[in-house]
Amino acid sequence: MLTKKQLDLLEFIHKRVQRDGVPPSFDEMKVALDLRSKSGIHRLITALEERGFIRRLAHRARAIEIVRLPESLGGEATGGFKPRVIEGDRPTGPRPGSADPVIATSAVELPLMGRIAAGVPIEAISQAEHQVAVPSQMLSSSGEHYALEVKGDSMIDAGINDGDVVVIRETAVADDGDIVVALVEGHEATLKRFFRRGGAIALEAANPAYETRVLPESKVKVQGKLVGLIRTY
Repeated sequence: MLTKKQLDLLEFIHKRVQRDGVPPSFDEMKVALDLRSKSGIHRLITALEERGFIRRLAHRARAIEIVRLPESLGGEATGGFKPRVIEGDRPTGPRPGSADPVIATSAVELPLMGRIAAGVPIEAISQAEHQVAVPSQMLSSSGEHYALEVKGDSMIDAGINDGDVVVIRETAVADDGDIVVALVEGHEATLKRFFRRGGAIALEAANPAYETRVLPESKVKVQGKLVGLIRTY
């Protein structure tokens, strides 16, 4: 999951490398993204490197190498995210206290991207902390997926508690009532129900203690939809 600025920078670097054979300078990046200082470029470059999209090479001028691209920039040709499937073991006996046998399922390792706010929005997630295994049948048949740890209690009436891990399918579109990862104003990420209200977007909590946020459509970008939840007791 990349913010718009991160995606814009990655696309700019990719096009310049294809055209000139070398990446652009930081000054050129600053101008292209209409940023006031190069410190913003440094932050974007660091985020892209932490996500594994680029690599900075030591002791070389303009030493930026593109490692992979997201699907929106043709990522399949350069090795986009490929989850590793782990086959589960089939137990020989029934689950204690149950008459039904346990059915073994395969598990898929997804990147756990950090924390997502189910409450007041927090800084957008940009770095995979580690992997988490989820049942393969929890995932949709198409699209990439990732996991996020929930921070806050604004979605408790939807059965999503603080500390839960939510499984998200990457998508830029949503229907009314979907629980989505929404990127607010390009830098804050939150987990809420999605509704369209004319030319605005309503991000609705599932907890009466939190007010619904209504924002201009241009300030809200859907980053994915909830497809599953993992809870550890």
